[in-house]
Amino acid sequence: MEGLELRRLERGDFDKGFLQLMQQLTVVGDVSREMFDAKMQQLEKLGDYHRIVVIEDVKSGRVVATGSIFIEHKFARSCGKVGHLEDVVVDERMRGCHLGQRYLYFALSIFAQQSQRRVIEALTSFAKDAGCYKVILDCKPENAAFYEKCGYSKKEIQMAKYF
Repeated sequence: MEGLELRRLERGDFDKGFLQLMQQLTVVGDVSREMFDAKMQQLEKLGDYHRIVVIEDVKSGRVVATGSIFIEHKFARSCGKVGHLEDVVVDERMRGCHLGQRYLYFALSIFAQQSQRRVIEALTSFAKDAGCYKVILDCKPENAAFYEKCGYSKKEIQMAKYF
């Protein structure tokens, strides 16, 4: 779609509705600019072990979609790596526009190549290029069909304990 830019999360996205978008997915809480900047600094130190991408509607200057992936280093699978796909959300006003599935401009390492990729596929490809032997995610049952369209399959049961 024209007028949309897929890129890494930037500090300026605080003013472009990133946190409000995340609120459509989960509880964000009261995050000040200082907290946002401190978290961005932490994430920058992780380099490519944690990548957050956003799609910005350039015309409105608003973030309309996001997703993240982090790389876990394991002893299993000959000291392999696993990608964890997290926090995928598309603004409710943009759902049905296939933002979760495709976008025009995205390069996995330096964001300079142009290709047609899906957001999920881009993050998945990033994990594969990083040497991960699998990518896993948790989702609500009603979202399973979307991820199956992106090549994922149901596997085992997710468990959680909240504090």
